[in-house]
Amino acid sequence: MGRLFGTDGIRGIANQDLTCELATQLGRAAAKVLTNKSNHHPKVLIGKDTRLSSDMLENAMAAGLCSIGASVVTLGVVPTPAVAYLVEKYKADAGVMISASHNSFEYNGIKIFSGDGYKLPDDLEERIEDIILGKSDISHEFPTEAGIGTVTRAENAVRDYIDHVKNTVHFSLNGLKIAIDTANGSASATAEALFTELGAEVVMLNDRPDGINVNQDCGSTHMEGLIEYVKTHEVDAGVAFDGDADRCLMVDEQGNFVDGDFIMAICAMDMKSRGKLAGNTVVGTIMTNLGFQRFCEENGMEFEATKVGDRYVLEEMLLDGYNFGGEQSGHVIFRDFATTGDGQLTACQLLSLMRRREAKLSSLATLMQRFPQTMLNIQVSPEGKLAFYTDHKVKAAIDKASETLGKDGRVIVRPSGTEPLLRVMVEGKDEELIQKLAEDVAQVIREELV
Repeated sequence: MGRLFGTDGIRGIANQDLTCELATQLGRAAAKVLTNKSNHHPKVLIGKDTRLSSDMLENAMAAGLCSIGASVVTLGVVPTPAVAYLVEKYKADAGVMISASHNSFEYNGIKIFSGDGYKLPDDLEERIEDIILGKSDISHEFPTEAGIGTVTRAENAVRDYIDHVKNTVHFSLNGLKIAIDTANGSASATAEALFTELGAEVVMLNDRPDGINVNQDCGSTHMEGLIEYVKTHEVDAGVAFDGDADRCLMVDEQGNFVDGDFIMAICAMDMKSRGKLAGNTVVGTIMTNLGFQRFCEENGMEFEATKVGDRYVLEEMLLDGYNFGGEQSGHVIFRDFATTGDGQLTACQLLSLMRRREAKLSSLATLMQRFPQTMLNIQVSPEGKLAFYTDHKVKAAIDKASETLGKDGRVIVRPSGTEPLLRVMVEGKDEELIQKLAEDVAQVIREELV
């Protein structure tokens, strides 16, 4: 068994890679690592998304935790950011979210939050892994009698989370009509009540989860349906979430796609104008569009780039005291309100901004010019994924493409943190050229690493 934790927890095909046995082991190991006090029975929250295997893994995780004496509190179907918020509100030692985010239903995942609402740092994940993989001398002591843990249900979890997000908005959404695509995921439990209570007229799309249809041709990974709906109906904006609602992408009233970079540009400019942008800096990743970086330069803001993954964005924000950052994929972190990316909170902030400034989303999005960008995903073997770092022919292909683009473009090739893929991203001013260069690099990868 190799490394368990990727950039966003443990993830794999449910009942094949991510089994009940592994979830139980994870519960036991997490309880050990997160509990340093003698005779302390840790309190752990568990939330889940709507996929078929979430109930199974929730019960297995709870069994592992209880077997070490933890008190488990189940939250039901909630967004990932709800777990991050509620773990601190409910004074728990840790929070667990069972979700594979944007992946299709056969996948599932487990991510863990510490008692302060942040994702576990690498060193704690490594200690949990070492216990599961037998590399640690920590042994399990199984309590008996009154020492065995219990499972209870938090009946107000959804309401407490909705109220929290509402409290971050100081300008109502009255007068806005919005189409909301919940991806048949976690937001189906919260979005209609949240946006309606804030004053918006809402049209709900893909909000009938059946365990299998999460992210299925809908949500933030499949924007076509929402774009078509906005083009054929009179609404002020379309909002799309992914399976666990920690990311948000939008469509303006004309049917144009508004990705995370545009959302960050609009919100950062507004925060700067109100003196709310800490350090006058936005934190993004190496995948953030060059157009966004130029936008920051032209408007007197600094831009800091991290590795891909919202956890790395957050680490940089915490390290230097910044309060705003995110990813092109729609993970946007408003550190003044949340400890992780929150799709619904992001949508509320942007929609409230539109109302406060009496502006259309299409107009707001003109402040940034996006560089054309193409992305290719190449499925590779686990060995090929590792060999990527040392393969000379692949490196030569990347270098050649980079030289062709010069200073007006770039090539980034990186392994996915959650899937058996290499991602090839090429960015520049000439769409035909970047497509050709991306295909050239991808072909060498197929020849060498597949």
